[in-house]
Amino acid sequence: MGRCYNSAVINAPCKAVWGTIRNFHDLTWAKGVVTKTGVVGDRKGDQIGAKRILNDAFHETLLSLDEDTHVFSYRIDDGPGPVAKDAVKHYIGTVRLLPVTENNTTVIEWQSTYESADDCAVGELCNPIYKALLKALQNHLS
Repeated sequence: MGRCYNSAVINAPCKAVWGTIRNFHDLTWAKGVVTKTGVVGDRKGDQIGAKRILNDAFHETLLSLDEDTHVFSYRIDDGPGPVAKDAVKHYIGTVRLLPVTENNTTVIEWQSTYESADDCAVGELCNPIYKALLKALQNHLS
């Protein structure tokens, strides 16, 4: 089983970070990384089963959203190259926020697990995207 893991410290309180990322359909904070978000179906961005297409390439479904623990998870249903539906199985991404009470900042973890014949190729595609998303979030909330 493959795994990607990325984390960052966001210079904002957990409540503010959660308010920015909790809507599965709203990635306006990810300027330069996500250039297009297509909403599929009629579920709202905080409803389990919400579907989106990012940059005309990544087809994703919201699996869980926990307001109390500030965690959401999603599945990649289809995507480019190594995350295409025939190349990867059970791709689950999880985003978790952890408040840092000492200085009112937030640790964000963005990780994924998946099954693939080429775990390295999946990591080479996804890790730079996660890093760019985390940097975009830092910039948005700075």
